[in-house]
Amino acid sequence: MASLIDPLIEFVSAHVWLAYLTLFLAALLEAVPILGSVIPGSTIIFALSALVPGGDLQLEWVLSAAVAGALLGDGSAFWLGHREQREILNCWPLSNYPHLVARSEAFFRRWGTLAVFFARFVPPIRAFVPITAGALGMSPPIFYAVNIPAILLWAPAHVLPGVLAVSALHRYGGFASHAGIAKYCWILAVIAGALLIALWTWIARRRREGAVIKPAVQSDRGKL
Repeated sequence: MASLIDPLIEFVSAHVWLAYLTLFLAALLEAVPILGSVIPGSTIIFALSALVPGGDLQLEWVLSAAVAGALLGDGSAFWLGHREQREILNCWPLSNYPHLVARSEAFFRRWGTLAVFFARFVPPIRAFVPITAGALGMSPPIFYAVNIPAILLWAPAHVLPGVLAVSALHRYGGFASHAGIAKYCWILAVIAGALLIALWTWIARRRREGAVIKPAVQSDRGKL
């Protein structure tokens, strides 16, 4: 992954408008079902934020590009599901990934409206919940009332850690080149991703344990 991210940063640092376009597309494609589960959009956004402290990119435009891409991606997926209804979940290419569709539907049914908010921070469910919400009949006003605040939190959560990390590297680490910065941003992105996966695994395990304990308790009460 580093071999892909490093040249990307070097290239977009020399073509600023492409940097903003890359940020926009990374955020947009993360919301596309199937494609969003394999595109490292969050890593790209985190890595490109390394160019903000050096003045290559402007923070407000980086945030704007990420927000705009996420809004368009989530909104398009939602409206596709809203228009096609549940049939879309059984059509190609979603039909080739029944386990991810099932996870997304279970996630949505468990958390309801809040699933739209939580999913923005949980890959790869993030790429499936908007279309699932539309397919299962969530109304557009409710979807956007939850989705927009989630994206407005998600964008800074992805951009600002990279900005702060690189600012610290500039100040205390003595790194001035984009290559050195890119390397350490990629490492930080991998660590952040691992922590998110660990957190999600812990939550899922706790939920399964709770599901096992609850029937057992009810069974004991029935015997009494």
